[in-house]
Amino acid sequence: MLSTSICAKPATACHAFKALATTTVLVTAVHNGRAFSTTRPTHLKDIFPAKDTPLIKTTPAAWPHHGYTMEEMKAVVPGHREPRNTTDWLAWKTVRFARYWMDKATGMDRDQQVDKKNPTTAVDAEKPLTEAQWLIRFVFLESVAGVPGMVGGMLRHLHSLRRMKRDNGWIETLLEESYNERMHLLTFMKMCEPGRFMKLMILGAQGVFFNALFILYLISPRIVHRFVGYLEEEAVHTYTRAIKEIEDGHLPKWTSEEFQIPDIAIQYWNMPEGHRTMKHLIYYIRADEAGHRGVNHTLGNLNQKEDPNPFVSTFKDGHVPKPALKATGFERDEVI
Repeated sequence: MLSTSICAKPATACHAFKALATTTVLVTAVHNGRAFSTTRPTHLKDIFPAKDTPLIKTTPAAWPHHGYTMEEMKAVVPGHREPRNTTDWLAWKTVRFARYWMDKATGMDRDQQVDKKNPTTAVDAEKPLTEAQWLIRFVFLESVAGVPGMVGGMLRHLHSLRRMKRDNGWIETLLEESYNERMHLLTFMKMCEPGRFMKLMILGAQGVFFNALFILYLISPRIVHRFVGYLEEEAVHTYTRAIKEIEDGHLPKWTSEEFQIPDIAIQYWNMPEGHRTMKHLIYYIRADEAGHRGVNHTLGNLNQKEDPNPFVSTFKDGHVPKPALKATGFERDEVI
């Protein structure tokens, strides 16, 4: 659900994208030559045009963002939970396998890759990515990242109905996670319009991903949460590297005074004046991903059938766990 006021200025997104490049030919597919996007900035259509109705003024977000302080966002760092058993190792290797093929598909050169011995924490590379390459990765990553929470929330909802038992707060957190990831995608969609090849990649990835997670969650929810924890580690790494390359001056189009982030982002994250640059936007999104990382690693440590969700619970000692700052997640004895 989107506010009609979010799209009240359809020219804003187009103006923001004009600052990116004189052309948005992002990356050409290796096999058939079809580009991920061939839309020129002057022809970029408003993906979510405003729709005026006689009675409805605005539709607020279903899950308003809870917000972060700047100190909390800057405190987020890449981290990695070392696999502790066979299922952890399989989840980790599956994520690394997917990351390898994403790098191939999006045309990342060898000199654009980071230290292979520390792929989830190292952010230095010989050659930076371009703004267009980053947008491809952001759009693809967020289109996939919005799937697991929906699968988990849906299955736990149906399980609760069948068993006529409470879910102890897991459903809400998982559905909110999927909603949050979708808001990331909608924000980046205001900056680029994927071409047919990119849309085909997303369609195929989502089809395989959804069905695989659906079956796996029925078999072992714990493995899925661990897998998502590792996936979010990659997301935190991706956004941390993007921030560094902005700070190092490698992405000048995103630091230009003419560049404006979309209104949809300003409203969703309640971004204050003076903190509405691309760098600040990525700070917010990285903090979200860090939260998902900590939540899913923690949920993977709990009793899947009996334990309450600690992130929506009130603790006897007033303690409030902050998953964004706990890269490896909380162990069961820390929160239960």
